[in-house]
Amino acid sequence: MDKILVVDDEKSMRDFLAIVLKKDGYYVATASDGEDAVGMVQKDIFDLVITDIKMSKLSGLEVLRAVKETSPQTIVLMITAFASTETAVEAMKEGAYDYIMKPFQIDEVKLIIKNALERKKLQEENTRLRRELKDQAAFENIIGKGEKMQKVLDLVYKVADSNSNILIFGESGTGKELIARGIHFNSRRKDKPFVTVNCSALPETLLESELFGHMKGSFTGAVANKEGLFEVAHEGTLFLDEIGETSLAIQVKLLRVLQEREFRRIGGTKDIKVDVRIIAATNKDLEKAVAQGAFREDLYYRLDVIPVYLPPLRVRLDDIPLLAEYFLQKFSQRLGKSIRGITPESISLLMVQEWKGNVRELENVMERAVALATDNMITPQLLQECLQKPTPSREVLPTELPSEGIDLEHFIGNMEKNLLLKALQRSKGIKKEAARLLGLNFRSFRYRLEKYGISKGDPLEDVEEGLT
Repeated sequence: MDKILVVDDEKSMRDFLAIVLKKDGYYVATASDGEDAVGMVQKDIFDLVITDIKMSKLSGLEVLRAVKETSPQTIVLMITAFASTETAVEAMKEGAYDYIMKPFQIDEVKLIIKNALERKKLQEENTRLRRELKDQAAFENIIGKGEKMQKVLDLVYKVADSNSNILIFGESGTGKELIARGIHFNSRRKDKPFVTVNCSALPETLLESELFGHMKGSFTGAVANKEGLFEVAHEGTLFLDEIGETSLAIQVKLLRVLQEREFRRIGGTKDIKVDVRIIAATNKDLEKAVAQGAFREDLYYRLDVIPVYLPPLRVRLDDIPLLAEYFLQKFSQRLGKSIRGITPESISLLMVQEWKGNVRELENVMERAVALATDNMITPQLLQECLQKPTPSREVLPTELPSEGIDLEHFIGNMEKNLLLKALQRSKGIKKEAARLLGLNFRSFRYRLEKYGISKGDPLEDVEEGLT
């Protein structure tokens, strides 16, 4: 419901406008003079202020200036019976939306108000859409055909249209925000805002202000009223990235919003109701953080209604060729390069990396490769320059069984395929030498290549038989 403040020292005019506008479905507050109006604007956020231009104590122009200083997004409509061209021009220069003469037709005023509020909403919507379209991603844009990612996508497809809170677990760079966006844009809230906040990027005081908003003067630097991200995300989705980095004080406030569906701005006196779906993400073990007293148990269970576990890239070997090709096309287009593809040997090199930074690290490597490429193919020599650690370190075995368990057969299979590819890389494609490095006879080595599709359909299938 749009909120309107009517300011006029004539009671009859205030009451008349309030009655008419309330009938049209607006929330209407009134002020009998400019000082009261400024005080009300400092305590609450209004969508539109209608003010008489000639009043005692403070004039309408002074109210206009105070409103624009405290709440720049608020529309101000001026009304006066003492019109002059100079006054009208001054009001418009100061930021007034429009200027209406007394006596006026009420239908004219109602139309101006309607158009002003619609224009404000359209501007806000355009700003939101531009921001979202810049990096909007539905599930169709999530690259991953392997079993691990398909299990994740199957789950989030099922829960996308619910209102349940979701907690995404995954290492840095695995694509947690991409999954959150996919959930939002496949839900019934897709036409409403998707708002993100990185909880680790802001100190506690600034994070509180970002989430809940503040009133002017509530702390040093609060020079204007500010809506919080919970308000901005009303009827949409709020993505809380790195939720594990929040302080216990912030966690208490988040818990209240989740329980009561309301909050209060910093320095505010009114509770604000919101309808927001929460998707949170973390690269931390929150159960361990709860046990250590670093994360509230009640908040954890409020967030962890539907847990989603994103696998690291090192266990998604089947997806690396797809991701590399996707990033190659993306950056070739962005940088205006005509790169035809990536060599099989280059794919093999990518598949034996550790990828501690996961998909984000692979994306960065491919961007550097495209930027530095002077040929129409991405070669191993070029990738070696782009990789921060060209020689991958030895495979690290898990020393503990993860709490969610492990697919042992799949894990061992990935490890075996990884070692086969490493041996081929070291032997420069000479299969007999690769078999020797692994302590296998040639027949057993060839069987394993076929088992993992390396000899058929794999980038290394074109190695000359004479080299074997």
